[in-house]
Amino acid sequence: MSSPALVSTPLGPAAVHAHGPVEGARGTLVLGHGAGGGVGSADLVAVTGTAAAAGWRVLRVEQPWRVAGGRIAPAPPRLDLAWTAVLEALRTGGALTGPLVLGGRSAGARVACRTATAQGADGVLALAFPLHPPGRPERSRAAELTSAGVPLAVVQGGTDAFGRPAEVLAALDGVATATVLAVPGDHSLERAPDAVAAAALGWLEDLLSR
Repeated sequence: MSSPALVSTPLGPAAVHAHGPVEGARGTLVLGHGAGGGVGSADLVAVTGTAAAAGWRVLRVEQPWRVAGGRIAPAPPRLDLAWTAVLEALRTGGALTGPLVLGGRSAGARVACRTATAQGADGVLALAFPLHPPGRPERSRAAELTSAGVPLAVVQGGTDAFGRPAEVLAALDGVATATVLAVPGDHSLERAPDAVAAAALGWLEDLLSR
C-alpha cells in the first residue's frame, strides 16, 4: 500500500488513503472516519478491503484535525468544509471515476449525508450512524438521513446506543431509497467487521445493478 496523499483544505492538509484498482474501477467509494478515531477503525478497514477486492476504488479520507494530531473533531460545518475541499481536489485530479458513493462511520456518515446531493453522489453508505446521543432520543439527527437525497444504506449495530436498527428504520419511514442493514455489535462495529463489510458490499452490488 502506498503512502497517503496529502490534499490541501482551508483547515490544513487532509490525507487520502487509496485502495483498489486505479484503472477500470467499478466505482469510487469515499469514506470518512468518526469523531473519536481515524481511518483505521475495524469497520472502515473491513469495508475498504472487501470493496477494493470487488473492484471498487476506495479512498479513505483522514480529516485535517486528525492529520494534525488533534483529539477533538471540529464542528460539523468545518468537517463538511474540509471534506468538500478534498472531494473537489479528487474530482479535479480525475480520481472520482464511475459511480460515486460517499460514506463513513458515525460523524463521517453524517458528513456524507449532508454533502451527498451537492457532490452529485450516486449513493451514501453510512456505518454506525449516530441517530441521537445515548439516552437522548429527543435530540434526533434523522433530518440528515432523510435529506441525503440519494440511495442510502445504514449499517447499524444491533446494540448501538446512538440508535438501534429499529430506530433508524423508523426515522427513515417513507424514504423508499433507504435501506437499514442490522449487524451484530454496538456503535464501534468492532464485534463483527466481516458482517459489516458483507452488508456494505451487498448494497454496493445492488446499487450498481439499478
